[in-house]
Amino acid sequence: MAAALRSDALRVTTPLADALEAALAGGDDRQLQDTLEIHPVGRRDAALALAQVHDLHLAPLHTLGDKVRLQHHPVVATLKHRLEQAYLRRLPAPTTADEDAVAGMRRIAAIDLVPPVYDWIADEASLEEMRAYLTLEGGPDGGFDDLVALCQIGIDGEPKVELATNYWDEMGRGDLTAVHTELHHRMAKALGLTAVDRRDQPVEALERSLLGSTLATNRALQPEMVGALGLLELQAGPRCRRVVKGLKRLGRGEDALAFYEEHAVADPRHGKDWLDHVVGPLAERFPEWAPRIITGARWRSHMNAAFFAMADTRRSTASAGTAGGAATRASRTA
Repeated sequence: MAAALRSDALRVTTPLADALEAALAGGDDRQLQDTLEIHPVGRRDAALALAQVHDLHLAPLHTLGDKVRLQHHPVVATLKHRLEQAYLRRLPAPTTADEDAVAGMRRIAAIDLVPPVYDWIADEASLEEMRAYLTLEGGPDGGFDDLVALCQIGIDGEPKVELATNYWDEMGRGDLTAVHTELHHRMAKALGLTAVDRRDQPVEALERSLLGSTLATNRALQPEMVGALGLLELQAGPRCRRVVKGLKRLGRGEDALAFYEEHAVADPRHGKDWLDHVVGPLAERFPEWAPRIITGARWRSHMNAAFFAMADTRRSTASAGTAGGAATRASRTA
């Protein structure tokens, strides 16, 4: 009876993400078991909880401590399955259309190729506004090198060679100073970007980042991962060119520019090669992969659309607030 009352209280009063964080930190089986009785308090709570589970699979080992030993604990596995299934149900339904995978990828890439927020970044955003946006956007990398490494598991032939070539570019072709994550570190330092704690991020940003980690930790979703990563490559180039334009407009130096300049040049080539040497050959060898690759691209496009809609809403609200403040100040001096 006492245990039942305790579980009821947890379900009502404790966010799942908080309870899971405490249970993982303590490594207590009873605490972990109790998390199975807690329903997420909305999308944010679900996203924060799932991100913690994915950390056990993908985060740098030194950041996890002893809790990494719980990676495959039955409770953690159950939570992962529950949360991921709920997450996947909110994505567009898998495509069943008989469409060429390469053509399908190109079609989806043309949708919102350069969202309005990037034109704003290029032509209007202040340095502070650009900092705020780029901090959430994270750049085209966002762990892309690790995702490519995981995507190629079990793949052979021409697609594997292309994925290796892509990864080698991510690794700066052997030059540490040109490794994409190193370029990102330099850019963040030069612009004064400060990482936003997950709990303070918009839910759209959280859910967008979860797509890559969900695909990467589920072998059954490898075809969808090929599509999602390929779409990122296809769309990053023109977006990065807009960021470069904005940074130059604001007089930023080489350390700030190098990361986006590299992607502005490399990603259009990466996108074409991904289609020609990964998507095409895989779809030809495994025809059942074709609709699933397209589905993965649609999922990435869907998550991007939600993220950019959020960014536009924030931008419009901020602009309205600035205009309203200016009008008020003007009326006071009139």
